[in-house]
Amino acid sequence: MERSDEQLMTAYRGGDAAAFEALYRKHRGGLFRFVARSVRERRLAEELFQEVWLRLIEARERYVPLAKFSTWLYAIAHNRLIDHYRSSSLRSVEMMAEELPDPPAPAAGQPERKVEVRELGGRLIAALEAMPAAQREAFLLHEEAGLSVPEIAEVTGTSEEGAKSRLRYAVAKLREALKD
Repeated sequence: MERSDEQLMTAYRGGDAAAFEALYRKHRGGLFRFVARSVRERRLAEELFQEVWLRLIEARERYVPLAKFSTWLYAIAHNRLIDHYRSSSLRSVEMMAEELPDPPAPAAGQPERKVEVRELGGRLIAALEAMPAAQREAFLLHEEAGLSVPEIAEVTGTSEEGAKSRLRYAVAKLREALKD
């Protein structure tokens, strides 16, 4: 039987290094994409990503499973990003489309389909870049982390209605940008 994230983190708190490895494997992709799409430079994203995991390691003794593990993890990431913006006086959390990895090739491997997927990916990235930071963050927390509206509110320190509104506006803007 597979252990929940909360059980794994509790086991890691108790010294089980394999539990940490399982959590890292499960959450590294989504967490990295969240961080990478929140900053401009890939190198900076990698650095912040590592710092989030270091903060998790440092906080393991204080971990209490009061909320979903993913909510706690993304709250750490959100707080680290806020610290970064404050310390570097950044006002924008956009990432250049050319810095993102290419989207995976479709299974069929047809050249025209690859071009279509690349163009759609570029339009998606452009739409994300044009979005206000709060809306982009809500969307990424929902899509990359799989967080619910109440969890997004908890991570970002906003009301549930505010989180829902941000997510709704983000989805509407993406639909408009990708409606073709």
